[in-house]
Formats: sequence, structure tokens, C-alpha cells
Amino acid sequence: MQGFLLLNKPEGITSFGAVSKIKRLAHEKRVGHTGTLDPMATGVLPIFLGKATALSSHLLDGEKTYTATVKLGITTDTLDITGEITSRKDVNISNKDLLNTLNEFKGKILQTPPIYSAIKQNGVRMYELARRGETAEIPAREVEIFDIALTSELDGKNEFSFTATVSKGTYIRSLVGDIGEDLGCGATLTSLCRTFASGFDIKDTIKLCDLTEENIESFIKKEDTALPHLDTVYVSQKQAIRFSNGGQLSYERLNKCDFADGQLLKVYFDKTFLGLGFADNENRQICIKCNINKI
Repeated sequence: MQGFLLLNKPEGITSFGAVSKIKRLAHEKRVGHTGTLDPMATGVLPIFLGKATALSSHLLDGEKTYTATVKLGITTDTLDITGEITSRKDVNISNKDLLNTLNEFKGKILQTPPIYSAIKQNGVRMYELARRGETAEIPAREVEIFDIALTSELDGKNEFSFTATVSKGTYIRSLVGDIGEDLGCGATLTSLCRTFASGFDIKDTIKLCDLTEENIESFIKKEDTALPHLDTVYVSQKQAIRFSNGGQLSYERLNKCDFADGQLLKVYFDKTFLGLGFADNENRQICIKCNINKI
């Protein structure tokens, strides 16, 4: 089974766990996801199956949108409610204070990723170091908060919700921790849902609980639908055979050749998506990035 599946990951399992479930349902060993979600998080998780897994690194690395619920007055070691509580403080915050603080985070900011994260240091995941009680310095990096808005005001439990559209590499847990620090009372993330990622909206996803061995194939889309942002090149049958066998395609034999050097391109013969190539302007040819289908 081969193609692209847009999954709504449920709460309580890792992204790897979701992939394992898809493997069993599809009876396909080659399954991979793009854009890891924490176990407590839900939402958009693009998944590739079969030879299409070669495309996963080429999915659009664009902005992502999340909805989050936050509890003020406590902090945890993981920056979310699944962790051990490290502090408790009284909350004396108004909704005006909250709005002003949220607005301060709009734009480019420096953010330190959480220690409980999948970032690697010397080949070891940071969460593995944290679980062993080891500490490591994580350098701050620049991310961008394109938009952040309050969706529900503070309630009697000192909880509120917001939506945020952010750049690649932004950790909402770290954002929540920084918001709590600025407010002076601490904060922790209690729920998180990714509603938009890689150009795809949560309304177009399928829930894992709704997938079965009998119906999963009907939800698997053609792999090229995952890459609408890439330009397209159509080739002749002879060129398609050459491309499928590992040969480069000369610009002289193409109808279109006004590419940026290194530009990634979807290559088709008629309606068949052959794979990805990239423009080599110096040698005036399209080189193979990956082969997906043959004619």
C-alpha cells in the first residue's frame, strides 16, 4: 500500500505509536510521519506509506497552528501537565494582563526548547537524558510567533485557552512556560491540538479510531497531493523510462526549463507521478532526487 494519509493523532500515544498502528492496519512495513507530536497532543500528523516515505523530508516546512489550554500557578519539569510539579504560586492576574503578555510574544523571539524533547545532543535524545536525571545546556534559537490570540478567558480554575500560528521549530510548551514566567505565577500546558500543518487543515484529517483494515485504503491519497507547493514537469515516455532507471533529463528535451538552480520538481509522465527531481542549471539537466512510481 502506498500514498499519503492525513491523520488526526489521538491523545495518549506517541507519533511513533500512531505509525505502528498504521503499519498494522495497512500491512505495510514502510510507514513514516512528519512533524512529531507529544503523546498528550492531538491533531494534524501527515503520514507516508510505501515508497512514498521518500517524500517525507520534502513536505512543506511552513507555519503551524495550535490551540492550547494553559493552567496558571503551577510549573512542571516537562512544561506540561504530564510532568512532576516543580512549583506552585498564587495567581493574581487579570484578563487584561494576560492579553498584554500574549501580545508581547508576537514576532521573532528567542526560545529555549524543553529538556523533555526529541532534540538530539551528541546523538542522544534530550528526553532520554532528562529521564536519566542528566542535565544538558540547550541553546536558545530564534522562532517566530506569527499570531497569538486568546480564545477563552481566565476561569475559576486559573485556566485559559489560546491559538497560535508559529514557525517551524517552535515549542508551544516552551511558549507557555515563558508566558507563565512573564506573568510571574508560572504556567503549564494542559492540552494541545495542532489544527494546521504543512498546508493541511485538521478538518481534512481522519481519526485513528475510525481506521480499519477494511477501510484504510480509501483514506490514502496519492502521494503527490502532499506536495502542492512544488512545480511540475511533464516528460515523454522515453524520458520517463530514463528517469525511472536513474538517468538525468536534459533541458533540451523538456518543454519547460526556466528553473532556479537546485529547485525541487515533481516529474510526471501523463498522469503518473514518477518522483522528484532537482534542477542542475550548470549542466542543464534535471537530476533524480527520488523515484516513486514507474510507467
